[in-house]
Amino acid sequence: MANTLDPMDLKQIIRLHLDGLSNRNIGTTLGISRNTVNSYMKLFKASEHSFEELLLFEKVRFSSLFPSHTTIDNKRYNELMLYFEGVNKARNHPGFTFLYHYQDYVERAINPYSYTQFMEHYRRKYPKLKGSMKLEHEAGKEMFIDYAGKKLHIFDKETGEMIPVEVFVSILPNSQYTYAEASESQKREDLINSCANALGFYGGVPKAIVSDNLKAAVSRASKYEPEINRSFKDFARHYNCVINPTRSYSPQDKALVENAVHLVYQRIYYPLREMTFFSLKDLNREIRRLLQRYNDLLFQRKDASRRELFQSIEREYLKPLPNTPYEIKDYKRAKVQKIGYVYFSPDKGYYSVPYRYIGKSTLIHYTKTLVEVYYNHQRIALHQRVREKGVYTTIKEHLSSTHKKYIDWSPEYFIKKAASHGHSVVRCVEKIFADTDYPETAYKRAMGLLQLNKIYGSQRLNNACERAFQADAVSYMRIKNILKNNLDQNTSFDQDLEEDKPHIPPHQNIRGSSTYH
Repeated sequence: MANTLDPMDLKQIIRLHLDGLSNRNIGTTLGISRNTVNSYMKLFKASEHSFEELLLFEKVRFSSLFPSHTTIDNKRYNELMLYFEGVNKARNHPGFTFLYHYQDYVERAINPYSYTQFMEHYRRKYPKLKGSMKLEHEAGKEMFIDYAGKKLHIFDKETGEMIPVEVFVSILPNSQYTYAEASESQKREDLINSCANALGFYGGVPKAIVSDNLKAAVSRASKYEPEINRSFKDFARHYNCVINPTRSYSPQDKALVENAVHLVYQRIYYPLREMTFFSLKDLNREIRRLLQRYNDLLFQRKDASRRELFQSIEREYLKPLPNTPYEIKDYKRAKVQKIGYVYFSPDKGYYSVPYRYIGKSTLIHYTKTLVEVYYNHQRIALHQRVREKGVYTTIKEHLSSTHKKYIDWSPEYFIKKAASHGHSVVRCVEKIFADTDYPETAYKRAMGLLQLNKIYGSQRLNNACERAFQADAVSYMRIKNILKNNLDQNTSFDQDLEEDKPHIPPHQNIRGSSTYH
């Protein structure tokens, strides 16, 4: 696919140049193109070393200075590989000819290959897929993921503190196409975000994600049947793939990704060693730049780069990405209360569910924006998340008047109960219901108010309700505080409730505001 020269070839170019041969003659002598010789001569001259010094370098040092990069135009080549995917699907159609598709390709392409190159690239691509080349890993089957053992760092601009960050690495084993990014931690949220970014980088989804036994991925490690974290499993469901952790104490299962991590140390960590970053965004921008160069490096024993192998072989075997991005989910269990709501403890709020599930145990799935209530794996309610404390979020169809057929509680039920404690209690209960949009949201408040009778008796409860009603302060907590502080028995209470009345009595020695005009 591309010209690749090892250090011995490069040293031969230098020797022939020192012998006085032109670039054209060097190419003819070594059997390589003049353009390839021209490119390397520019690199030699741009280095900090003379030709004589370069000849003395050992192979390892020479390779590090002049790594073999692909000479393929990736944009042009990628355009051809994408076109081939459609051509191959039509291969068995009656009347198929390569010439027809080549002419169609020439009309579409900005810089088309010649017909000879067109056919050569096609034969290189598809015989490999038909089994002429044995592949150790099936294309599009797996994506291996892991974290690098060594951390990178960013700096806090305010304090100068050096903050360690994790480096996530993924690899498609067939092409060895690699992705890497820095993240704050290895926690579940960061792991899932990194996996989503990796799939976006590849532009498709493999059949399985193979992880090490990371705590964020595996709740309980096992050699034969590990327990996958629920959120990570839900992430896999969203992307239509599976999670397949490597076996404990089986290093051969993760050798490929560990080798990728080692190469990331060489190709990304080392060039970054003297650079300073103040944010993850800046660090990841530089990682992405170095990653592109790394994926364009030619394999030592193949005339192709990771990117070329991905474009020509593996990409078409990946499943398409979902239409919507994944939002990480958390879970809470809750019992449906008699009023037809579940209590959502993270926000201390309430969400309605259909009345027929009253008394049932449910599982709440929630994201940053949504709250879903499930019963027996079936979603029974969906709400936009409201983060205000104590708010009742209601879907009218869940409650409505049909609710009364299935439970005894109703506004009339509580008003009737209040009548046995006094007229003022009835007025307060009526006001509680009048101040709410849905009667069901007032049931608990009314019940709490009536329960105060058991502690303080009907007479005191009625007196407290009368005081609260006069002060326009009707609520369970205010009436409870009146009773708790014995304010219902205080004859001066009426005066204390008048907010606009001055606390200091009038006196001839006290000057009014007119004095200061």
